[in-house]
Amino acid sequence: MSAGPHTAFGAHDAVLVLNSGSSSLKYQLVNPSGGEAVASGIVERIGEGSSSDIRHTFAGNTTSRAEPVADHGEALRAVLGLFDEVGPRLAEAGVVAVGHRVVHGGTRFSRPTVVDDDVEHAIDSLAPLAPLHNPANLRGIEVARELLPDVPHVAVFDTAFFHTLPEAAATYAIDADVAQRHGIRRYGFHGTSHQYVSGKVARTLGRRLEELNQIVLHLGNGASASAVRGGVAVETSMGLTPLEGLVMGTRSGDVDPAVVFHLARNAGMSIDDVDDLLNRRSGIKGFTGQNDFRELHRMVAAGDPAAALALDVYVHRLKKYIGAYHAVLGRVDVVAFTAGVGENDAAVRARVIAGLEPLGLAVDDERNARAAGQPTVISPDWTSTIVMVVPTNEELAIARQALAAIG
Repeated sequence: MSAGPHTAFGAHDAVLVLNSGSSSLKYQLVNPSGGEAVASGIVERIGEGSSSDIRHTFAGNTTSRAEPVADHGEALRAVLGLFDEVGPRLAEAGVVAVGHRVVHGGTRFSRPTVVDDDVEHAIDSLAPLAPLHNPANLRGIEVARELLPDVPHVAVFDTAFFHTLPEAAATYAIDADVAQRHGIRRYGFHGTSHQYVSGKVARTLGRRLEELNQIVLHLGNGASASAVRGGVAVETSMGLTPLEGLVMGTRSGDVDPAVVFHLARNAGMSIDDVDDLLNRRSGIKGFTGQNDFRELHRMVAAGDPAAALALDVYVHRLKKYIGAYHAVLGRVDVVAFTAGVGENDAAVRARVIAGLEPLGLAVDDERNARAAGQPTVISPDWTSTIVMVVPTNEELAIARQALAAIG
């Protein structure tokens, strides 16, 4: 397949965005100025013994393959091979940088950073704060620097947007020496999405970002809320790790810390057992055995009491955070829903906002039902606070930040 129509795109500084997980590699070739993804794909089940699934989409066509992929090096080689075979050829696409998603930047990384050996070592040193994510992110960087040595590589950190949190919001009330020695504080996550969406809100409304107070609700399988004053994050729901805060697909969100002690002392559960419980067997899945909201709604409609309770708890937690962040901000101009559930589940949006009219919030049923695929106002005209659905685009945000980092 010829990449001819897209070679002109190369003149506009393409960025290859890589998101390396423990057993997956997601990627997009992005035009940062125009905002479009020229090509995208994923390699799944890396190193799991059986065949890995590889999907590459370009010019409206998807190429799928199933073949063994032993590690991230083989995965990236397969991806580069598909770019050459199916298109667009990276050598002709004007790739000026590779942008890497890195989950945890600790206190060191507050902005996108061009990767060198020292940066790799620093990302590795932060692995205890994100043991499921940073090692995989780092492996993706290592193999990409080896296989694509002629372009700069930029690390974009999920935590960076929340470096602006006031100390009162970022500090846990525990022994200060212990907290300092072990890096215990609120870091926040999904920062790339929260930053992108809050900026997109301002552009969509034709308002200056600096004049808007916003609550952004990133509701996917992982879920987080943020309070953003004038484009600056002042509060967020996730903490030291992505476990704290909202109810999520498989994560509990907020629980009394003494739950851990109770389960250890009375149920004989180890730290690893409790970790698995709270991160992988809680949230919506803990109630219903699955974490797909489409199935959750089907179960609620069928009269399943566990599913009904799951949805009630999920919505209740969100209402609490909206109220709390309203108090933090003092005035809220916009509440924005984003990510998989936030963008696609009109019923959840309606339930979350219902009853918040005293705070100036409401949802117009017709506007809410029509919202899909583009930034949309779903509140009626009379409200003092605008409610919106704003699709996130973390890959585009990473591409633009990578381009800015290389000047």
